Amino acid sequence: MEPKNRLNQDQTHVNETIARVRRRPSKLKDTHVTLAHGAGGKASAALVEHVFFNAYGNDLLGQAGDSAVIGLNELVSAGDAPGAQIAFSSDGYVVNPIEFPGGNIGELAINGTVNDLAVAGAIPQFISASFILEEGLEIETLRRIVTSMHQAADKAGVRIATGDTKVVPKGAGDKIYITTSGIGIIPQARNLGFEHVEKGNKIIVSGHIADHGMAVMMARGDLAINAPIESDTREVATLVDALVTAVPNTRWMRDATRGGLATVMNELAENTGLGVALEDEAIPVRPMTRAACDMLGIDPLYVANEGTFCAVVPAEDAERAVAALRAAGAENPRVIGRIVSQPAAAVVLITGFGGTRMVDKLVGDPLPRIC
Repeated sequence: MEPKNRLNQDQTHVNETIARVRRRPSKLKDTHVTLAHGAGGKASAALVEHVFFNAYGNDLLGQAGDSAVIGLNELVSAGDAPGAQIAFSSDGYVVNPIEFPGGNIGELAINGTVNDLAVAGAIPQFISASFILEEGLEIETLRRIVTSMHQAADKAGVRIATGDTKVVPKGAGDKIYITTSGIGIIPQARNLGFEHVEKGNKIIVSGHIADHGMAVMMARGDLAINAPIESDTREVATLVDALVTAVPNTRWMRDATRGGLATVMNELAENTGLGVALEDEAIPVRPMTRAACDMLGIDPLYVANEGTFCAVVPAEDAERAVAALRAAGAENPRVIGRIVSQPAAAVVLITGFGGTRMVDKLVGDPLPRIC
């Protein structure tokens, strides 16, 4: 009996020791990312716990499994109707520099995926975030980026549910790359798409264009230009909700990211077979941003935005749509054009002098790595 009791006591002691070790917080003493942080061992655990969990830990992330387990009732309640649909989006972010006036790569990664869901008519719900870190990245820089992701997610009303972290040797990456994926619910009443766009519909932009791309260019410091331009990166889900509430017959929406307003308008024209007529003087561009574009010989129509979207609404609802966006916090929403029958599948810009010029898709990449 004694050996058996001793064995039970020893096993109890072992179990208590294991439990105590598991409860004991790991320590993160490193000031820079090392290859060990991507090896899956103690260093990896310390990085995840002290940087990611501390920054945006929540009940889903706290499961600490290979997948976030989400109750179907959470998804169904968001759609609030049996006919609701799921929207699923994914995007990668390689912006250089990783911190710029008005934001950073982490905030951009959350807002970008949230906005892709929102302009599809979805209510964003959950985000995954995967990181590729270059050896040598400062831990404090990573903390700032991850903290901004938490703040952006909270503002958008989404939860960061799962993710992954990998480390590559110095020189094999550029500080940090982030991939985010998101899930949102499209309520039954929301029905957006190219197929709903008709001749006579009006085109609306939610705010100033070209700020993000120019802010990133200025932040690189390799141009002899010093202009206080800030990125427009922000979530637009709040604005989208205000718009579709005020104008349930909203036809179509897109966020004008890479390729800018011009490329998005060309995609609209090509997919509908109709023409897009834009009013040059109605398109909002900040004076400082326009001046920077002029100095670099870049048309602001082709510069990326990260917190600005376009929408097509019935002509009779256009002013109501603009008023709803302004009331929801949009800084300078405008009616910027209309859908026409000719020229078919093309975009024209009507100048202040009454002339017109064709607006094609972006050719080449004048502003590389802006998102």
